Amino acid sequence: MTVQINSNYLENYAKNFASKVCDRYYAERQFITGQDIVQLTSAVQVNFFVIKRLFELWQKELEKLKSNPYFDYRDIAVHEALTQFMNVLSRRIKVERMHLEPLVAEAVQHSIQLATDPVLYYQSEIDQAPENKINEYLKENKKYYKWHSSAISFLVDKTGFGHDRAAYKKAIAANYQAIKENLESVNLLLATLGDVLAFDLDAYWVQEQPGSISLVVEKMEKEPESSSSFFDQMGEDSQGIPSPKPNQEIPSTPSQKVTSTGAKLNSEELKARYSIESYRGMKAILGDLSESLAINQRFMFTKELFDGNADLLGHALKSIDDCRDFDQAINLVNERYVSELDWDLQSDAVQEFTHLVYRKFA
Repeated sequence: MTVQINSNYLENYAKNFASKVCDRYYAERQFITGQDIVQLTSAVQVNFFVIKRLFELWQKELEKLKSNPYFDYRDIAVHEALTQFMNVLSRRIKVERMHLEPLVAEAVQHSIQLATDPVLYYQSEIDQAPENKINEYLKENKKYYKWHSSAISFLVDKTGFGHDRAAYKKAIAANYQAIKENLESVNLLLATLGDVLAFDLDAYWVQEQPGSISLVVEKMEKEPESSSSFFDQMGEDSQGIPSPKPNQEIPSTPSQKVTSTGAKLNSEELKARYSIESYRGMKAILGDLSESLAINQRFMFTKELFDGNADLLGHALKSIDDCRDFDQAINLVNERYVSELDWDLQSDAVQEFTHLVYRKFA
């Protein structure tokens, strides 16, 4: 299915999103550092697209220096000194609001485009690569791709694959068709934006037409010095967050949404059971769940309930901590995670997780 994109909505949403993010961050600060940008929003792709843009600007600055005709930048001593200087510079990112806000707005637009049409976005990335250095371009930028990265990552290490843009674009489209059922839900990805400003997918897609195969409509403390640049260190341990649905008012009664398996958590039944059951070592009332889980619990929940994504677990715990009572918390779990992550409601992991939630609100 193809759609008509509402570019006005996308542009206005991105500007409003960026404004809200900067209002929040710069309320008591004048500058933002590179490490703070990495953690700027819950939408990890937005953060890394900001870093990606800074990397591009950093490269342009380097090329500007090298273009000076009065110095020999091919000299090994000059090359080494310049590399060290640029790496130190990269670790001293210091951005004021007036310069960050447009970068965030641009990153939001790119993130939404990537979430909703990964084929088109990654094909546009191929257009940005030098004709004879497409593979090098992909390798250099792979660490910045956090959403739907499997649509393109299979190309990165295939040196010599394709010798023109058309071959790469065709490979991306074919690979997408093979893996699209395993990609993260569009709703889950866009939901991280909702921590700042809810995104209206219906307003973004304003017209539907048959024929397209490319869209999925579904479901600064001082740093230690090093010889590498800040950009070299990005993305090695980070991962995209298949995030929950955008913030919305949650009714206090149990949700009536039914999962794909026809099952959902019932808060009244859980309360009735947990009020009389006694779990060894689990009798005390908990404080914030985000601070209370034992290491083995975090490991189990991450592996069995949150697709191996520790960031998503952390996001879920913080969202539950913000709920006003057990009913609202269970409704949130039903709406955001049970169906989207296909939980087995009879599993030990689900039982232990919901009991912890009960203890928090007991």
